[in-house]
Amino acid sequence: MGKGDQSRAGPASDSRTKVTVLVALAANLVIAVAKAVGGVLAGSPALLSEAAHSVADSLNEVFLLAALRRSRRPADERHPFGYGKERFFWSLLAAVGIFVMGGCFSFFQGAEALSQGTEETFGGYVAGLIVLGVALVAEGLSLLRALHQVRRQGGGLGSLSDPALRTVVAEDGTAVLGVTLALAGMALHMVTGQVAWEASASLAIGVLLVYVAYRLGRDARDQLIGQAADPELSGRIRALLRAQPEIDSVEALFTMKMGLDSTLVAARIDLVPGLDSEQVEEVAVRIKRSLARTFPEADQIFLDVTDRPAGEAAESPAATGERGGA
Repeated sequence: MGKGDQSRAGPASDSRTKVTVLVALAANLVIAVAKAVGGVLAGSPALLSEAAHSVADSLNEVFLLAALRRSRRPADERHPFGYGKERFFWSLLAAVGIFVMGGCFSFFQGAEALSQGTEETFGGYVAGLIVLGVALVAEGLSLLRALHQVRRQGGGLGSLSDPALRTVVAEDGTAVLGVTLALAGMALHMVTGQVAWEASASLAIGVLLVYVAYRLGRDARDQLIGQAADPELSGRIRALLRAQPEIDSVEALFTMKMGLDSTLVAARIDLVPGLDSEQVEEVAVRIKRSLARTFPEADQIFLDVTDRPAGEAAESPAATGERGGA
């Protein structure tokens, strides 16, 4: 399945993503409670850091569920291009949640453990290790579910376009690695009696969460401020326009992703001489229909006919035309 197939999946893909998010939410809620109780009983900074991590992930899953529901609302008078970018906004909030609730709390727990030290009983160690072992299994199963959906959509992690699914994969992958660090830190603390091992694990979890939050936040920011369609799609659109016999040249082409499966296309074109106004209108309608039929994700298409030089035309992306290639 190619990229076009992924973007046309629409509501069906959202239903699968919703199930994936709900699986991750259920796992994180159970694990958060277990980690918090185990961390308090054992006095473990690494376990408490992981509890904060799971609480942050649970809140983020709520954000992602809101994104899935709100981003599919139809266009209205206030938002004529629809609500597709809601998905990017809620993904940005999820990244902030990972940074504040997960990363910062982990740094605090690690620093406090290093400065004040902590004592744990053997029973506390055992309880903590059991909780982390169960958490590792649960997080691993949630990650497998998310990766299974990625494979069903036919793309790799690098080309994953859905910010909700990308956030779940990042959270679950980070959680598996974070639990592994906490397990190692607690085990070394139990063997050596040095709290520095567990404190270091907590600090490492903090670094990991801050890095993941930065990457997710950067991607969401790029999409919110108006990210162009991928170069391959833009190149194919430009090639189709240039192939039209009535188009003398494509002076400028602008694209912007309006949502997961919605792209705005604005082109400034120079038509061949000799066309009257009625022919120009017919040509514009036919070209837009051809674009919409060939590229279903291009649901907002605007053409501007100009006879200005290319350099002057490229200065302004303003375009006029019918919506949706009708």
